[in-house]
Amino acid sequence: MTAILTWLLILMTALLCVGIWIGPALIATAVVLLEMYTNLPTHKLIANWAFNVATSSDIVSLPLFILMGELLFRTRLSQSLFSGIAPWMSFLPGRLFHTTVIGCSMFAAISGSSAATTQVVGRITLTELLNRGYDKGLAVGSLAGAGTLGFLIPPSIPMIIYAVLAEESLLRLFTAGFLPGFALAGCFMGYMAIRSVLNPKLVPNDDHTTWTWADRFRSLIELGPVAFLILTVLGTMYAGIASPSEASAIGVLGALAVAAGQGTLNWKGIRDALLGSVQTTCMIGMIVIGAFMVGTVLANLRVPQFVSAAITSWQLSPFVLIMFLMFFYILLGTVLEGFSMIVLTLPIVLPVVLAAGFDKLWFGIFLILTIEMAQISPPVAFNLFVIQNITGDSQTYVAWKVIPFFLIMMIFTAVLTIFPQLVTWPVDFILSR
Repeated sequence: MTAILTWLLILMTALLCVGIWIGPALIATAVVLLEMYTNLPTHKLIANWAFNVATSSDIVSLPLFILMGELLFRTRLSQSLFSGIAPWMSFLPGRLFHTTVIGCSMFAAISGSSAATTQVVGRITLTELLNRGYDKGLAVGSLAGAGTLGFLIPPSIPMIIYAVLAEESLLRLFTAGFLPGFALAGCFMGYMAIRSVLNPKLVPNDDHTTWTWADRFRSLIELGPVAFLILTVLGTMYAGIASPSEASAIGVLGALAVAAGQGTLNWKGIRDALLGSVQTTCMIGMIVIGAFMVGTVLANLRVPQFVSAAITSWQLSPFVLIMFLMFFYILLGTVLEGFSMIVLTLPIVLPVVLAAGFDKLWFGIFLILTIEMAQISPPVAFNLFVIQNITGDSQTYVAWKVIPFFLIMMIFTAVLTIFPQLVTWPVDFILSR
């Protein structure tokens, strides 16, 4: 078993270091391990496994959710979000700081991409906050932290990948992400409110923008497109009208309707959205197929059972084990992006976690949270790259400003470990009705 793990590590490291994409690297690793340690017909197995993954009912929703996000990226949805949210923030300490978190939460519920959420919401809210004199550090940190909610609040592309590889219900996984996602957003808002109370200089004194109640109620019209998309995508799923794959198709039609209503629908935008979604889908699809192949090969060679037995012999408590995994994933996130972390580790880590008594559904949310932390862990931190592109600041500056939000996410993950009911209870309550 040690030899198999050694070859796995050598092959993956060598292939990635010479610049081969992670999808083909995973497939090549699976082929080499099959040829070295089994007498199975490799060419037949590879073809069958690729077909089974590509035709999975859950994976069908992946390109459609990506297309929906690409279409929305080219609309004026971010302006609508800010205009609809801002008038209601004057009651809260920190005022317009909260538009970033709420805007990211709402866009996450119709996007599924962390980077897209950060860019679409950030290019409007961050510009508005800085122009009005709000503290730049807190504004940048909140955008980096809140942008990660695109992974946790459904529909979520990493959740689709986890559902396929872990053979978990996508609808259950989407449902499990709701409460933790919005609770984490609430933690971010609470932190910004406390900071604003302790240091009033963070909020400009000369921001005398006032809104009447008539202005506030009129602003709700701006949130109409977002509410429409959330209702058409998530509402149809939880009402039992559509499956996740069917809801993704409905979401694409909804995104087209929003783009048409805002006057941003044109052939160039549609062409760019289609090309972008094809490129992203092909990249992610090959990674998922390669990860499934490696995982299946390792399972046939009984590697997960060997690793599980080895870790069990350490006699770690379940809480210590999961905290060890959290720090392991945070460390891994400094050199790998989120998708790679899921596909490379899940075949080995998931059996260990299940043997320790953790729920597969709960671990999916835990893993998504650690992936979120990886999105803001330099040097490989995609959310930080996006914010650098918006502000022109160095990654070091952005990374320092995001530390408080990173710590909030760590504490939040530990709380979910102590109280796993926060993940499982909404699923039992909503889907059992």
